[in-house]
Amino acid sequence: MQFLKRFSMVIAFLVVLTFGLILFARYLHGLVPPEPSAVAQQQVVDRIAPVGAVYAGSTGAAQQAAAMAAAAAAAASQVAYGGTLDGEVIYNNLCTGCHTSGAGGAPILSRGEWAARIAQGRETLDRHAIDGFTGAAGMMPARGGNPALSDEQVIASVDWMLDNLN
Repeated sequence: MQFLKRFSMVIAFLVVLTFGLILFARYLHGLVPPEPSAVAQQQVVDRIAPVGAVYAGSTGAAQQAAAMAAAAAAAASQVAYGGTLDGEVIYNNLCTGCHTSGAGGAPILSRGEWAARIAQGRETLDRHAIDGFTGAAGMMPARGGNPALSDEQVIASVDWMLDNLN
């Protein structure tokens, strides 16, 4: 009987010791800060990333040229207006802002305002629409201000405008 009594006490002590160690381990685990998730780390990196850059001197000129080339490549990879070659769609979505109000010296769709421009030749009109132009009467931004337009889309919109002069 004496043996069972002592054996029970040893077992009870071991059970209490086990629960004590478990509680102590949980307490220690609570002191360790959790690892941030990869998503949270990426959000922090995106949030604190610089918005722009400063380019100075000859090394800065090379970096600026590379940044401009990357921006041009990114713009060229986008397709404006689903790649449509319907000049009316492009005109209504982009060109109408200036060519209906005459903003920035843009000619409205009137034969009188386009006569001198048409006299310069079709290639000149297309080149000015694609590359942009600043003249005495106003200015035309390159590709109407949308660098995602392809040459074909710009020419299609010029065609539509010339076909719809009043």
